[in-house]
Amino acid sequence: MSTALTLTTSSRPDGVRVLTAVGEIDMSNAASFAAALGDAVAADGAPLVVDLTAVEYLDSAGLSVLFPHADRIALVAGPLLEPLLTISGLADLTTVESQ
Repeated sequence: MSTALTLTTSSRPDGVRVLTAVGEIDMSNAASFAAALGDAVAADGAPLVVDLTAVEYLDSAGLSVLFPHADRIALVAGPLLEPLLTISGLADLTTVESQ
């Protein structure tokens, strides 16, 4: 049984947009994640932070959503996902902040 995925978009006081994901990101909801990420990424190139600290599971379908946006996002990840982001090569393409 998988944990539902909740996605919320907000703005920090400095104006930076944040997409926060909570739950599991896998092939069953990667399309929803892709749509939310696509909506949150600004056309003007403004930075977007993707907060994955409350993500309990991220499979290859979820990773594949992040790669096309690597030049326009920064990731925040906990100790569970940080090694996955490094091994996948995503950490070489974008900033990954530990939480």
